[in-house]
Amino acid sequence: MRRLTLLLLCAFLALPLAAQTTLNGAGATFPNPIYSKWFSEYDKAHSGVQINYQSLGSGAGIRGVTEGTVDFGASDMPMTDGQLAEAQAKLKTTILNIPSVLGAVVPAYNVPGVSGDIKFTPEALAGIFLGKITKWNDNAITSVNPGMQFPDKPIIVVHRSDGSGTTFIWTDYLSKVSADWKSQVGSNTSVKWPIGLGQKGNEGVAGSIRQLQGAIGYVELIYAVQNNITYGSVRNADGVFLKGSLEGVTAAAASAPTMPADFRVSITNAPGKNSYPIASFTWLLIPQQSKDPAKGKILADFLSWMLADGEKMVSALSYAPLPENVAQKVKEAIKQVK
Repeated sequence: MRRLTLLLLCAFLALPLAAQTTLNGAGATFPNPIYSKWFSEYDKAHSGVQINYQSLGSGAGIRGVTEGTVDFGASDMPMTDGQLAEAQAKLKTTILNIPSVLGAVVPAYNVPGVSGDIKFTPEALAGIFLGKITKWNDNAITSVNPGMQFPDKPIIVVHRSDGSGTTFIWTDYLSKVSADWKSQVGSNTSVKWPIGLGQKGNEGVAGSIRQLQGAIGYVELIYAVQNNITYGSVRNADGVFLKGSLEGVTAAAASAPTMPADFRVSITNAPGKNSYPIASFTWLLIPQQSKDPAKGKILADFLSWMLADGEKMVSALSYAPLPENVAQKVKEAIKQVK
């Protein structure tokens, strides 16, 4: 019996271990809640595959995929022509900007004594973040919120300190609605802020807003929901005040310009009475030709799984799924991933 046990043990030890392929990604914090869910569910359904994702900000995602230090990146700002050219030169392959979900960026705040939802005009938001509106009882705020009592308290602006696609969405919106913002600050993943406290990630901004009385900042909708932070409504291009919602994001996508072949599009300040004005796609940055063909095959399979199964999970985490016409274009684009 002892001899049989030893033979079985030797046979077991001689068996080859199941190979595991690990993919590493990094980038945007905006979609981190849904990406964490997706990668976990995909890993469970695919033995031998593990996808790791670091929520470091869109700037880090673009740098990582360009330098080849990650297998894929993620960004809330599509890569620019210059960034795509740099990646092409270094990697000898094209980086595809693949939209994954849509989300909303909301003005979140902590104003003592104010329990209702504050309405913000584009002019007020630009004025606050330019440092021109400095008190909560400023007429630019009180005039569109009749009946609400605002404290004579300083406004504490909180913004991102890292390279951030959420910052791009916010500043892209402000650049469309404020000539002063466009000329003085502009839009990018990182900008020279006129005023405010910098924090890392949507998580850091949300944490500061919760802690600081009088604070206002911008976060992706799910971070406001998960942290129980009050967020206000924003007047859209048609003059309607809307809170960030799945319906408003979907309406913005539907009324935005036609999706280009490379998926690089902005849908902030989209027309339509039901369009939430600070909405955006977020993108996975996928090498068309991976250095390891096995990883390229997994990336292509994951993207197909994302369309078939992953999109069904997004609404529960306050994201909007890709419109059907966009999903069909993504399905065709996946065929390029090797």
